[in-house]
Amino acid sequence: MSIRQAAAAAVMFAATAVPASSEVVGKVGVDWVGNDIVIEAVTDPDVKGVTCHVTYFDRSLIDRLSKGNWFEDPSNNSIACRQTGPIEIGDIDLSEDGEEVFREGLSIIFKSLVVNRIYDKNNDTLIYLAHSRQVVEGSAKMAISTVPLFNENVVWSSGKPE
Repeated sequence: MSIRQAAAAAVMFAATAVPASSEVVGKVGVDWVGNDIVIEAVTDPDVKGVTCHVTYFDRSLIDRLSKGNWFEDPSNNSIACRQTGPIEIGDIDLSEDGEEVFREGLSIIFKSLVVNRIYDKNNDTLIYLAHSRQVVEGSAKMAISTVPLFNENVVWSSGKPE
């Protein structure tokens, strides 16, 4: 894939952004050159009452200048999701690969942090998977968090799947 094709794919990909909301709730400096670990609270647009906290590494301008690799960002991330209110589940994708609920660019063009939601029907649990997506190749680094629905008073807008 040429640079031009990769850039075009990235623009198309960015144009289909998922409308999940997020808010930076913490930022921890990790070294003297200004690199930070950012913590965001992410709300699922189709599941009320669940909040995920996602962390990622934010490289500073000084670090980029000193190392000369402008477009590279580590794929390290972490996620923790919890019930933060009454759970109301809208029209969610119940397929095995679930659906993307959040995406944020981690580099100028080539990398995004993605959160997918999958419903595990057998265990009545929502699974949230955080991973990096790159235009050229994916990343094997990922993190997972679950929100059990068993014995909870959950409202399903389309009825609980059977």
